Amino acid sequence: MGIHATGNHFLSRWYQPLLYLWAAPNSLLGLLLVQFALLQGGRVRIVRGVVEAHGGVITWFLQQGFPLGVSAAAMTLGHVVWGRDQQCLDYTREHERVHVRQYERWGPLFIPAYLLASLYMKLRGRNPYLDNPFEREAFEKAD
Repeated sequence: MGIHATGNHFLSRWYQPLLYLWAAPNSLLGLLLVQFALLQGGRVRIVRGVVEAHGGVITWFLQQGFPLGVSAAAMTLGHVVWGRDQQCLDYTREHERVHVRQYERWGPLFIPAYLLASLYMKLRGRNPYLDNPFEREAFEKAD
């Protein structure tokens, strides 16, 4: 069990504290499971200003596919990224950082906007994950 920061990345944007505040409601949701994951032997690191956590209940949660019923390697909530394991966090880091930036733009509106975009895609007969504009942006910018 442990927490540590990696890298010497200092957030150079003077307005970064405002972005953390704007995304804070989502980040707090992400931090809910982190404490339990730590008690279950999980790991937490801060990488480039983002909390990354894996193990325990977080791994279970992602394998079960909550909340959308689709399992995932990683998931972002504000400035918190959950991963099944460290390998998943490393592999998805750039994709998930695009979602972090989306949370910084949309703040507390991101989750409803994301879910509405998925619903819209589903109603149009498209893939609610792959055709979601938030995911498309993340896939495009992470490549």
